[in-house]
Amino acid sequence: MLRRYAGPFFFYVMATAIAVIVLIPFFWMISTSLKSKGALTAVPIEWIPEEISFEGYRKVFDVFPFARTILNSAFVAGLTTVVRLAAAAMAAYAFAKMRFRGRDILFAAVLATMMIPQQVTFIPLFLVMKELQLINTFTGLIAPSIFNAFAIFMMRQHMRTVNDAYLDAAVMDGATHRTIFVRLMLPLSAPILATLAVIAFMDAWNDYLWPLVMLSDPNKMTLPLALSKLSGQYATDYNTLMAGSLISIVPIVAVYLAAQKHFKAGLQVGGVKG
Repeated sequence: MLRRYAGPFFFYVMATAIAVIVLIPFFWMISTSLKSKGALTAVPIEWIPEEISFEGYRKVFDVFPFARTILNSAFVAGLTTVVRLAAAAMAAYAFAKMRFRGRDILFAAVLATMMIPQQVTFIPLFLVMKELQLINTFTGLIAPSIFNAFAIFMMRQHMRTVNDAYLDAAVMDGATHRTIFVRLMLPLSAPILATLAVIAFMDAWNDYLWPLVMLSDPNKMTLPLALSKLSGQYATDYNTLMAGSLISIVPIVAVYLAAQKHFKAGLQVGGVKG
């Protein structure tokens, strides 16, 4: 009897301990964001503020147009997600269900691009965007997101699990590839689309380096760039920085909660052998 319950008990104890360790930084962020500037250097450390202050949340909107940066990030992240999923779904359908010469070689070339560090492509991409006069525009910021090898791979793995009998039946009814893709493959791909949507939105929302390279207009600044402005050269208001960081987390959590029903299923589907 003791051996029977010892394993589960040990598992839940370890899981709880790991969860507490992971949540400590978030608790510290919340605590710091609710402290006044003087309480930040108090000794001993105040894990729970003696006096709650919303000075950091007020200041984060006074330093610069923080609300505008949130809207900019929401626009860029949302459009990036839509563009990436649309392109990946169409490419994956071609690789999974359409037969053409060189298909496997081309797909291998797509996968090979995953081994190229993103930083290596920044200079060529910047030069291309400069020639196209897309510097300091949202179009230039979003355009490189059209191609994503990981999203194509995940979508292809899922679409290969769809029985070809469904497609053959649709073709016999006179359906074109466009009809099959829109009315059959996309609805069947809802779990993996939800998973990739969360990943794409999170990547675009947290992206710092590419917007730093592309954007110079303060009115087009995204949230990560705005948060970097809160860290000064000689001093940093940590309550303001933590308040801004917590605000930036909210949209990601909201997107995940909206798609969590399909998120786990989508990750499992991506690992199916194809």
